[in-house]
Amino acid sequence: MTGPDADERFRIAARAYFVYGVVYWIGGVWLALNGVGVRAGSSVAWRGIAWIVIGLLFVLLIPFLLRRRRAAFERWVLSRRDFARVLSVLMGIRAIEVARVALRAETPSVPAPWGGTMSFQAGAIVFLVVTVAALIVVARAAWTEPVA
Repeated sequence: MTGPDADERFRIAARAYFVYGVVYWIGGVWLALNGVGVRAGSSVAWRGIAWIVIGLLFVLLIPFLLRRRRAAFERWVLSRRDFARVLSVLMGIRAIEVARVALRAETPSVPAPWGGTMSFQAGAIVFLVVTVAALIVVARAAWTEPVA
């Protein structure tokens, strides 16, 4: 039995990255609304909004570029395979950083959307699972040799 072809692997990788991006984007917006994050405490509200919009653009643009070949992108920037490889490395770095938060003995808490509070450690564990799952799918598309 053969696995999915390269185009199908990249479509699956695009979906996985989209889910990963949405989870991170919603988490980032929630943290910013609760005063947590690099730009959350900014005295200029438009800076926080700008980071939220930039994050949303990445959530939409990266899966768009992964889903199928884009001639202009591949001609002037990177091949889809190389783009996925760079993305895999960056996601791996993200996973390491999230794992550091998940492994801390004590972390602050943030209000949970459903009421109560949630520790950064518990949130980091959820983000780590999502990150590693998406990383595996994107890396598989990036490093699996195309079938001749």
